[in-house]
Amino acid sequence: MTLTINSTLTLANSMKMPIFGLGTYLLTGNLGQKAIEFALKIGYRLIDTATLYKNEKIVGNALRNSKIPRKEVFITSKVWNSDQGYSRTINAFNKSLSNLGVDYMDLYLIHWPVDGKWKDTWQALEELYNKGKVRAIGVSNFYINHLAKLLQIASIKPMVNQIEFHPFLYKKDVLEFCQEKGIVIESYAPLTHGYKFKDVKSPQFLQMMEKYNKSAAQLMLRWNIQHGTVIIPKSIKPTHIRENADIFDFSISDDDIQLLNSINEDFHSDWDPSD
Repeated sequence: MTLTINSTLTLANSMKMPIFGLGTYLLTGNLGQKAIEFALKIGYRLIDTATLYKNEKIVGNALRNSKIPRKEVFITSKVWNSDQGYSRTINAFNKSLSNLGVDYMDLYLIHWPVDGKWKDTWQALEELYNKGKVRAIGVSNFYINHLAKLLQIASIKPMVNQIEFHPFLYKKDVLEFCQEKGIVIESYAPLTHGYKFKDVKSPQFLQMMEKYNKSAAQLMLRWNIQHGTVIIPKSIKPTHIRENADIFDFSISDDDIQLLNSINEDFHSDWDPSD
């Protein structure tokens, strides 16, 4: 099947989730809102935010300004560490809904597995889901040890696990565990926040860029897509927002996928959930 910017993956509850969207970490103020509006204008239909980002209001503003029907845009937010625990999570969720100016969330995630809190936090997410306030629930930065513990106590298993995932951090074990459990991997920082772009000048990478007539960023994003993940690259620049979406007119060969797999060096551009 040919993938497009409008392609979706099916979550464990049969809900459709776009495979491609916009991450909004550090997108703030008028420039951030304009970036989100531009992404929506050119076809992005997944917008990822979080309480931590302090930009839920501009995400809501951008959605309203776009005039796109609410049901056509998939909105994700996350409960931050200091808001975890049962009652605090419920309050944080309601505040996020208010900031976004929407009646429901498409996906709500536990941002990090905070010891002593995430079980009560998950109970709150299950309640929000059962009441229809959120259409899907999941986690972020959970590795196998965290997921195994969660699956033991969860009445509803997480539908999505959002982790940092790219050729320099190829978490094959987490990917395979989640695929086995029916949990979709959503890749944040799929471009390493730009930290590894100096390392893509290797002969193999340069040859691949020439072979496919694509940038290093486009190759990394396409690599992610071909591993069956959802991706949410972030940019404030319209040129990059458009470039990041231009990955659906080519496919990386199996041999080149394996080559990109082999450059893994367990590089985290954000915190390491194992630590």
